[in-house]
Amino acid sequence: MDRPLQKTLEQLIDVRTNRRDAVKGILAAGGAMSAIWCLPGVAVRGSDSSPTGEAVSELNGFEELPHVKESEETAEVKTIGVAKGYNTQVLIRWGDPVVAGASPMDLLNPKAVGQETQFGYNNDFIAYLPIRRGGDDSQHGILCVNNEFTNPELMFPGITYEDKLETRSDEQIRVEAAAHGHSIVEIRQDANQNWHVVKNSPFNRRFSLNTEFEISGPAAGDTRMQTVEDPSGKKVFGTMSNCSGGVTPWGTVLSGEENIQYYFRGELGLSEEAENHARMGIDGTGDYSFSKLDKRFDLSSTPNEPNRFGWVVEIDPYDPKRPPVKRTALGRFRHEGAATAVNHDGRVVVYSGDDERFEYLYKFVSAKKYDSENIENNRDLLDEGVLYVAKFDEDGVVTWLPLVYGMGPLTWKNGFNSQADVLIDTRKAADFMGATPMDRPEDVEEHPLTHNVFVVLTNNDERTDEQLDASNPRAENHHGHIIELEIPHKVGKPDHAATQHGWSMFMKAGHLEDHGGWYQGQKPSTWLSCPDNITFDKEGRLWIATDGFQKSSGVLDGIYACEVAGPRRALTKQFFHVPIGAELCGPCFTPDNSTLFVGIQHPGEHSTFDEPSTRWPNAPESDLPPQPSVVAITRTGGGPING
Repeated sequence: MDRPLQKTLEQLIDVRTNRRDAVKGILAAGGAMSAIWCLPGVAVRGSDSSPTGEAVSELNGFEELPHVKESEETAEVKTIGVAKGYNTQVLIRWGDPVVAGASPMDLLNPKAVGQETQFGYNNDFIAYLPIRRGGDDSQHGILCVNNEFTNPELMFPGITYEDKLETRSDEQIRVEAAAHGHSIVEIRQDANQNWHVVKNSPFNRRFSLNTEFEISGPAAGDTRMQTVEDPSGKKVFGTMSNCSGGVTPWGTVLSGEENIQYYFRGELGLSEEAENHARMGIDGTGDYSFSKLDKRFDLSSTPNEPNRFGWVVEIDPYDPKRPPVKRTALGRFRHEGAATAVNHDGRVVVYSGDDERFEYLYKFVSAKKYDSENIENNRDLLDEGVLYVAKFDEDGVVTWLPLVYGMGPLTWKNGFNSQADVLIDTRKAADFMGATPMDRPEDVEEHPLTHNVFVVLTNNDERTDEQLDASNPRAENHHGHIIELEIPHKVGKPDHAATQHGWSMFMKAGHLEDHGGWYQGQKPSTWLSCPDNITFDKEGRLWIATDGFQKSSGVLDGIYACEVAGPRRALTKQFFHVPIGAELCGPCFTPDNSTLFVGIQHPGEHSTFDEPSTRWPNAPESDLPPQPSVVAITRTGGGPING
């Protein structure tokens, strides 16, 4: 079916670029919404303090890095770079031992049986959890990392991007299946600020396409989730394309399954799932050869199998005996991540973007409250609640539309016969509700002081002039933007469950003169393109990782920092850059801000194992391929990053 596109008049494209304009628009519209902005504790744009009165620190702690062009023929292009006064350490890389008793990978001849026990490929989301649940230890903890996808042309000799489907051996296919998923390691920092993986720790685990996962929530057990191998519809082997994620208040990790369309091949024929799969972009021409060895990935054999992917997975890093669970109440789409926030009344809210052009922003609101005293009472908290999708208005108001079976158009007349149908076909449900198609919604994070929510839109070069709206104001948007959701407060605490509140434009990425960039009307020291993952330090500064800067502008991707309040609001400074071909992922601070972990994903992409554009993190003169790795960044002499 055709997806509805929200359209506004051309003259409305650049409205609502600051909070004051948004408030004026709401007041002019009349109605109950005007009362929201009278609530105490709502942060004011440009203010130097949070609703609680805590100061937001200025970004003056490092000397910025200049842009590095991929075309520059220097050693700098092939390696990482960090601001002066900071140290970098490769903490763990593809093929390093994880599980007790594992040995390092032979990078010239990887084996699947070994890969099941070794660090996976292409590390995206990173979560650092103190070694004690609920603690604040910044020198000893558990590191949880998504292993999103594989690049066989960089992993194995004799393979190119064009012929990889035909040239992979069976063993190489098995290595790739084992390299997907999630890796967990216990880590400890020594007196010299160096981090080490704790060998043989009981916390160290690997999850791959061969790991058994439970399925819970409203879609669990539904006939559309059942297969011959799993007639219960409540068990599934594997997780894949795990992009970003989040950490719950009770110390579990959420991992979003994103680009599942690449993994299935074969003909659907007259399958009842044909329309559903088409809406998820599953057309049977995937980039992986898994269907050659596993009929689960052959659409003609198991048309229901794709319905078992595209969910948010919950993992308990502290309890190795507890199986990972796919939480279907959070909806099925291409989850970039899953960021949690606690509502004023104790309910938990999970924000997630659907990372594709013209897709939507979602949030889930739990039915029950978070219990800080008893962890067991939170085990199934994400199985019951309401999933909402966002509609952005040109007057600076976002309305959250409930995706509930039987409400509005979500009935049998439109192909929905249960809440399971609504959740399996989340995109279709959002279409019918009239949500706003966005420019690739990626990471979504809550500010630790203001509690406003920042939504990253990476880019959308397919948007036309006729498809513009206030929240997506540029045609052929090659550079992306960031929106700030202005969360109302009740009794001095954030009301993330509110179904209407304000929004405003925080940043339009790209060069000011050449690309129409907009950084609160100011000129940043180093502009950025294609924002992706974001995080906040404990003092409220925003750190933005980019993915696609090299494609859009020929500049190596990296991480940029900026303030969110005051006269330098949204003015970015580059702190770190990746090697050629790589993407920067998963920025994550320790609780005291003394270490920043970042993921270097697919270094050398668009080259091959035989002729790599970089061999990072290995020596340039070696014969080893590049390896996706997690890097730990610390300040020379100690202390907080940007301290």
